[in-house]
Amino acid sequence: MRWLTLYARSRQVPASLAAMLIGTVAVWALAGSGDARSAPLLPVLALAAGATVASVGLGGQDVALDRTAAVRWRVRRTAHVLLIGLVVCAMPLVPGVLGEDLAPAGFLVRDAAGLTGLAAAGAAVFGARYAWTPPVAWLSVSMVAPSPEGVPEEVAGWLLLPPGTPAATWTALTLAALGTALYALAGPRR
Repeated sequence: MRWLTLYARSRQVPASLAAMLIGTVAVWALAGSGDARSAPLLPVLALAAGATVASVGLGGQDVALDRTAAVRWRVRRTAHVLLIGLVVCAMPLVPGVLGEDLAPAGFLVRDAAGLTGLAAAGAAVFGARYAWTPPVAWLSVSMVAPSPEGVPEEVAGWLLLPPGTPAATWTALTLAALGTALYALAGPRR
C-alpha cells in the first residue's frame, strides 16, 4: 500500500480532494434556495472546478521518470482518470446526503465524465500544468452558446442541457472515451 500512498502524494491528491470539497461547499452555499437550485450552471461549476483541480495530478513531478519506469502506466493512467471522474461526480452528491440535491444524478454523471475526459485530453495535449484549459474553455462556450435549435448547438452546449438529451450524452461519452484513451496511451505532455 506504500506505493499507492506515494503515488497519491506525488499527484497532489490530498490537496486536490480538499480543493474539490471547498469548491463544492462554495457552490452549494452560493446556490442558496429557490430558483438558484434549479439552474444547471451551479452544479456544472462544481464539476468543472473538481475536474480542473484534479487535472493537476495527471502529471508527476518528472514526466521523463514516469516514461522510463518499468511500470504499466497505461493501466494506472486509465485508473487515475476513472477515479478522478468518480470523485468529481461524487462531490456534488455530498449535499444530497444532507437532503438538498444540486442536480439529478444522470446530469452529474454525464457532465463529470465529459469534463474529466476533457481534462485528460488536456493533459496529453498541453501537459498537466495546462490540463484545466479544455474543461474551462468548453464551459465558457457552453455558457454563451445559443439556445439549442439543432445538433451542433446541442454539442456546443452539452454541459447545460438536461439529462436524457441524446446529443449531450453522446458528446460527453465521446469526450470521456477519447480523453481517457489519449491520456492512457500518450501520457502527459512534457
